[in-house]
Amino acid sequence: MRHVAVDPERLQSLQQGFLDLRFGMFIHLNMATFEEREWGDPTLSPKLFDPKHLDTDQWARAAKSANMGYACLTTKHHDGFCLWPTKTGSANVMQSSFPRDVVRRYVDSFRKAGLKVCLYFSILDLRQDIRARTVTPEKIALIKAQITELLTNYGPLTALILDGWNASWSRISYAELPYRQIYDLVKSLQPDCLLTDHNAGSYPGTALYYTDIKQYEQHAGQKIPPDSPVPSQSGTTLQSDWFWKKAYPTAELASAQTIVEDWLKPFNENHCNLILNVAPNRDGRFDDNAVARLAEIGRLWKNTGPASKIGRSVTITTPDLAAGKPAWASASDEAVGPDQAFDDNFRSYWLADRGKEEAWIEVRFDAPVSFNTLSIVEPLHAEGYGDASRIASYKVEVGDGSGWKELVAGTKPSSYQFHSVPGTTATRVRLTLKGKQPGIAEFGLYEEPL
Repeated sequence: MRHVAVDPERLQSLQQGFLDLRFGMFIHLNMATFEEREWGDPTLSPKLFDPKHLDTDQWARAAKSANMGYACLTTKHHDGFCLWPTKTGSANVMQSSFPRDVVRRYVDSFRKAGLKVCLYFSILDLRQDIRARTVTPEKIALIKAQITELLTNYGPLTALILDGWNASWSRISYAELPYRQIYDLVKSLQPDCLLTDHNAGSYPGTALYYTDIKQYEQHAGQKIPPDSPVPSQSGTTLQSDWFWKKAYPTAELASAQTIVEDWLKPFNENHCNLILNVAPNRDGRFDDNAVARLAEIGRLWKNTGPASKIGRSVTITTPDLAAGKPAWASASDEAVGPDQAFDDNFRSYWLADRGKEEAWIEVRFDAPVSFNTLSIVEPLHAEGYGDASRIASYKVEVGDGSGWKELVAGTKPSSYQFHSVPGTTATRVRLTLKGKQPGIAEFGLYEEPL
């Protein structure tokens, strides 16, 4: 498949429209609901799945009562059980004790209630053995087939939310399963569907690496940085965990005051939606205490109108061409060599030689490389570096063996500095810095489809 060009202005409009929704409902219903677990056991029979009194209209009414604007259902969680009648051979609802298309019921109920619809899909799939270092072309084809079913059979989606991919705990990398393959598929099927991936643990900070919307799992301790400039979503739970547990009907829930004053309002002021998980019980309904709490939230908060405007965000969707390539530097401080600025790891960094106020790092290629986007990431807040920028100014130059040509320059960069540049081909790319022993976590080069 050829890359699908995404119009930056259209993407920005879709991101803004998503932020205008402000508040959404996550709905975790799957095999784990019936197992008192957070991940379903992939060895158990699909017959265990039996939400015999499933009431998706009740879910939608409850979401409306909280003045939510959208929702997202877990169509397939990490164990690999599908809530729709997939034709790919994966375990699904038609083999369960409740042979109904749960995805269809969900989208119909929420659209009827005037709510926008998103779907969640796990790349990690334990039933099909799709995990780190086991990915094959056949397994990628299965993932694509399932995503195609979801994006062709259930109407327009506001977003497809991916999980279990390029996370420290799932370890399925973008090298094993290239991000752009999935991105192009989604954009070819539904150009207006935002694709978002739960990868904030791998790509910290305020930058859109391999996602249209930055995903923070508040429940896992991921926090939105102050003054975040990019469209974001933070997910947490009304109950203690994502999937329903036997104690939930009488358990303590997050208070309406906390949800509104500590989460929803501050997040909205920081270009971020709150998506609050409400776990259906084994009957396929929300417990009475959850329904009451959602109505209480709705009495405290209403969507007062469009969110504050975001600017255009550069979105990285292709591999870093400089990652793992040979690197040189003017000098380094002891054991922090220049390779650490090209290792695709934001927790390591190159540090200029002590006492010097001008330094450079450089990546070299065996053959000319073309790129149109570059990133400069200073290791702010990293251990041993500090919270204040050490960079007073910078410039990027390209060389072809006969001399150097300046490509971009600036003063102190933002924490995650991106530059879109005219298409450039070079064998050497050099970043020169001025400041008091500056450092670089990552200096990236990308060829983004135009």
